[in-house]
This record gives sequence, C-alpha cells and structure tokens, in this order.
Amino acid sequence: MKVVNTIADLRAQVKEWKAEGLTVGLCPTMGYLHEGHASLMDASVAACDRTVASVFVNPIQFGPTEDLATYPRDFDHDCKLLEEHGVDLVFHPEDSEMYADDFCTFVDINTLSDTLCGASRPIHFRGVCTVITKLFNAVNPDKAFFGKKDAQQLAIIRRMTRDLNFDVEIVGCPIVREADGLAKSSRNTYLSPEERKAALILSRTIRLGQDIAGGCERSSAKLLAAMRANLATEPLADVEYVEVVDGLSMQPVEQYKDGDLVAMAVRIGTTRLIDNFTVGDPAIDVAL
Repeated sequence: MKVVNTIADLRAQVKEWKAEGLTVGLCPTMGYLHEGHASLMDASVAACDRTVASVFVNPIQFGPTEDLATYPRDFDHDCKLLEEHGVDLVFHPEDSEMYADDFCTFVDINTLSDTLCGASRPIHFRGVCTVITKLFNAVNPDKAFFGKKDAQQLAIIRRMTRDLNFDVEIVGCPIVREADGLAKSSRNTYLSPEERKAALILSRTIRLGQDIAGGCERSSAKLLAAMRANLATEPLADVEYVEVVDGLSMQPVEQYKDGDLVAMAVRIGTTRLIDNFTVGDPAIDVAL
C-alpha cells in the first residue's frame, strides 16, 4: 500500500492506473477508522481494480464550536486497517495542501442542506461539498463510496454529482452497527461507559420507528411522536432533531412513503450522535 501527501503524487499514480485501463474507487474518510469505514473499502475493492482512500480531517466542515481540535486521530491504526482491507493508495494531505492561505472558492448546495444536520450546522455541507469536489477532481474515480449513516450527506453528494456532471458513480453502503445496535462512529470513543449504555436509546428508537413504519401508519406526526416519546425515556439524551423527510429533497413530509428518510441527531453528554432508517428497508436486528 502506498501513502502520498500531495495532489501531484496522487494524480500521477491514478493516471498510471487509468493508462493501464484500470478502474478506480474512492473512499473519502476523516480517519480514526472502524468497521463501518472498512465496509466501504471492501465494497470498493470488490467493485474496482484499484482503491484510493483519503484520510483528511476537513477543517472547513467544522463550525467554530465543534470538535475539530479534539476529533480523534490515529493514522498508524488507519493505515493498518486500510492495508488489511486491500486499499492500494492512501491520500493523507496537510491542510495547506488542500487549502491555500488565500483559498476562497467553495461549493454550496441549496435546499437539501437546510434541514436535519444542515439546520444546526450551517457551514457543514458547504465544507463537505467543497472537499469532495476537490477529491473528485484530484482522483477522477469511477466509483465513490459513502456510508448511509450520513444519509443527508449521501443525498447531497448524489445531487451535487448530478448537478455538476461529475463522471462518477456514487455508491451508498449500509450502516454498520455494534452487536448491541449502536451505529459505528468515530465519535463513539468520546462516550463514557454510562453514556455508551445510554446511547443505545438511538438504535432502540430506530427499531421502534421501523416497526411503526412497517405497518399501515403513514402519518409523520404520529411516527415522530412515538419516537420522541421513546427518546424521552433516557435522561442523558438531549434530542437535537427527529424528522421525516423526502428521500431525495431532504424536505419534511406529512405522509411518508417507501424511500423517505427518518433521521435523528441526539447528544449523549457532549457527544453528538446520528442515526436513521429509510422507510421500506429491512428492520435492524435490535431488541427494544
């Protein structure tokens, strides 16, 4: 496995592969990798001749009160996992390689970024769209792989790819969970033992929502009332949002249908966790 730190070296290697007629998959990450990230690598390795993974904590998607400085990092561990899962090249740039001192060009998206996480993190998706655009331009991948846990991000990247005519297939990969149901996240490491136990309220509430949505009920208000009531049973849970939105536009719906997204963001202590399900998808195997 090769590690490069500059866009020039990244492009040079990818051009060699492309000249040989090889297909290239891209897995963008912010590092501190876990089994969820590994599933993206596995999907890329299975679908493409060569796989590039980026490990870059993107500063422009963090707000001034967010955890950029304390975001967990362990590049040696990341490299070990990436190599074990068949990644061919790791792109690990410094901030200055991605953003010059006078950097002033951003990629923004309207409407899809106004709800859910975008409502409380107003600069977040501008930062995501900008860095993904830069990675697409640098790598020119045939396919790019993203996790469905960040469902709004996935929808935004799909729309950006369409609107800006990027010649890349966006592949969404299923949420990977711990044995007890908690969605894998780099931020899970912030949780104390008590908070880790309390965090299971998210997956239990997701399962409750899936059970309700799998029946005849189609009222978003009734579904959300039940999910919020369940979240309220956990004293350590501070709910930021629980919403039902159209699966493509990310806008709220009064009556949901298959393909719509039910998503939540909840703080357990100081740790912000997200989880979701798509109406019509199989229910997760978690006891209520």
